[in-house]
Amino acid sequence: MLSFLLWLVVLVLCWPLALLALVLYPLVWLVLLPFRLLGIGVEAVFELLRSIVMLPARVLRGGPGR
Repeated sequence: MLSFLLWLVVLVLCWPLALLALVLYPLVWLVLLPFRLLGIGVEAVFELLRSIVMLPARVLRGGPGR
C-alpha cells in the first residue's frame, strides 16, 4: 500500500517517471527472479548443513518422547 501511495505522489510530481517505473517494474522483476531462486536454493543448502551438524547434539539430548 505504501509503495502505491509513493507511486501516486511520483505520478503527480513527475508523470513520465511514474509511467516509466510502471513499465520497467515487470522487467526488473523478471531479471531478478533467477537471483531470488538461487537465494532460496542456497538457503536450503545451508539449512541442510546446519541440520547435519546439529544432528549429534539432537540425538544425545534426546527427542521430545524421552
